[in-house]
Amino acid sequence: MKKNNSRRGFLKKATLGSAAMSSAPLVFAGSYEEKIVLSRTYETFNYAPNDQINLALIGSGIQGIYDTTAALKVAGVKLVAACDLYNGRLDRAKELWGEDLFVTRDYRKILERSDIDAVIVATPDHWHKKITIDALKAGKHVYCEKPMVQQWQDGQAIINAQKTSGKLCQIGSQGMASLGNEKAKQLYEDGAIGEIVMLDFYNDRYSAEGAWQYPIPPDASPASIDYDTFLGSAPKVAYDPKRFFRWRNYKDYGTGVAGDLFVHAFSSLNHIISSHGPNRALATGGLRYWKDGRDVPDVSITLYDYPKTDNHAAFNAAFRINFIAGNGGGGGFKLIGTEGEMDVSQNAIKLTRSKLGMVPGGYSMIAYTEATQEKIRQGYAAQNLETRASKLNTGTTTWEAPKDYKGGHYDHFYNFFQAIRGKGKITQDPKFGLRAAGAALLANDSYYAKQPVDWDPTRMKMI
Repeated sequence: MKKNNSRRGFLKKATLGSAAMSSAPLVFAGSYEEKIVLSRTYETFNYAPNDQINLALIGSGIQGIYDTTAALKVAGVKLVAACDLYNGRLDRAKELWGEDLFVTRDYRKILERSDIDAVIVATPDHWHKKITIDALKAGKHVYCEKPMVQQWQDGQAIINAQKTSGKLCQIGSQGMASLGNEKAKQLYEDGAIGEIVMLDFYNDRYSAEGAWQYPIPPDASPASIDYDTFLGSAPKVAYDPKRFFRWRNYKDYGTGVAGDLFVHAFSSLNHIISSHGPNRALATGGLRYWKDGRDVPDVSITLYDYPKTDNHAAFNAAFRINFIAGNGGGGGFKLIGTEGEMDVSQNAIKLTRSKLGMVPGGYSMIAYTEATQEKIRQGYAAQNLETRASKLNTGTTTWEAPKDYKGGHYDHFYNFFQAIRGKGKITQDPKFGLRAAGAALLANDSYYAKQPVDWDPTRMKMI
């Protein structure tokens, strides 16, 4: 359904007392500021042991542990196995989830087990395609961490494997199913910001950990790490623990800031405005500070063009990452429209509506005589460009998740497991995942080519 892009329609819905009332409170109360608590209902059910969804983790690193922790909060899910190429992580898995947990360094042993219903793929990016396809072919449902692929050309293979297998595949941009995204989508479709003209996304960091300089354990060695398997399809290089534990710093295994951070923003943006994505990108940046052997930039700025569609006007998006931000760090995701703006996060939405100034002020009038100024003022007044209603209906409304909200990460897994049980649909299937990853990875293509790149968001391929 096409959204109503006019404030008039947005306000009319609210004054009629419809479901949109929660989207536009106090619309005739003048300039205002207020807060509203968001809510969501979850199904509660006590599952018998034989009704559990048996889960396995492939890649028990940082994100794999966070994923599994969120997944196990969902009722009726049991972790039965974990895989990693570093022995210490297998020890940590047992420490977290029990000594009876099956652990292995060979993910194929996970897929051979008939008692496993679903797997989390939280490996380095260059392994996503291979393991996800193997898991689908083995009859497992798959939760694959973002970005879905390291190279956009690999995406269709996962899409086809999912269709052929008949199993479900959820791509893991965890903010997708959050309360914040849900509310932002409703507000946008109600016309709360009018026509979108700009997306402003940034992520500033000011720590070694934030710049992916993760600690290397003292027992790291060729004996405790299956380094050759880690390399996989990447170029063969001598054992280097930095490459294994800090793989995000190398384009042989990761996707830089685009695949790690941009893809989250594209997932949310495309979901909120019902878009297939941008059709052009221009990136710049460089390695400014963390010169530790990495070959990806630590400062990145990318500009994207979105074409006009039935669901949104043509607009621009600015994506900025700074891993050496002396301001101490922070982030933002802001949709800016012709009639307002939304600051969006997983837990909150801040909607601001302002009055568009249409009548000239003192700055542009100073060059005219007093008599001419008066005639100009009278001419504008006769046009009634700034109505009383436009002056009154301005202000800020913030929707916030309740204190006991389990978070967008939980919601994304809840959606995944509900879909497995036949009680809903996947929120981020492989086709959606490729559109988000493909758009993000345009930044890398443009940066290394040192020129703009064009993308077909419908067919999901570069032009």
